[in-house]
Amino acid sequence: MVCDFPFGLSQTASKIMQAEDICKEGDIEDLDIVANYGWIRSGMWDQVGAEICAVADVAHRHGTLLKVIFETDALTLDEVAKATDVACLAGADFVKTSTGFFTGGAGNGATLQIIKVMMEVAKGRCKVKGSGGIRTRQHFLELIDMGIDRMGIGYRSTPVVLGLDTPVENGGASGTY
Repeated sequence: MVCDFPFGLSQTASKIMQAEDICKEGDIEDLDIVANYGWIRSGMWDQVGAEICAVADVAHRHGTLLKVIFETDALTLDEVAKATDVACLAGADFVKTSTGFFTGGAGNGATLQIIKVMMEVAKGRCKVKGSGGIRTRQHFLELIDMGIDRMGIGYRSTPVVLGLDTPVENGGASGTY
C-alpha cells in the first residue's frame, strides 16, 4: 500500500491520517510513502525527518514496515545520501528510489550509482529497494551482486529480467523480487 502517491507533497498531518487509515485495515506488511522532494531539494532536513518519523510511528504501531520513496531522478547524489541518512535516523525500514511518475527528467530510477550511494549511507540501518529503470537482466544481476534488499520490476520487464521466454501471467502487476 502507498500513501501520498505519487508526489509526496501533502501536509504531514494528511500523511499521518493516510497512514493510519491504511494501516488500521490490518495485514498490511509494507506501507510506502513518498518523501517531500521539495523539502529535500530545499535542505529542510528537520521537516523531512520529522515527517518520516511521524509516519514510521503510525506504521510500526500497526506492525507495518515503512518504505520511504525518494524521487531520486529529481535529486543530486548528495541529496540522495542525506535523505537516506535522515530516513534511517527517522525510523524508515526501507528507502526506495522512485515512484515511476517523475516527468521532466531522465527517469533512470535505480541506477547503480544511486543504489551504491543509498546502500553506503544506510549501512544496514535500513534496507534499500530499487525501483524504476530495471529493464535488463544484466542490471538486475548487478543490483543483486551489490547486495540490494528488494527490487521493483515492471510487468513488461519481468520476463526479460528473469530470462523467461514467455510473459509472466499476473494480471499486469509489477513484481517485487
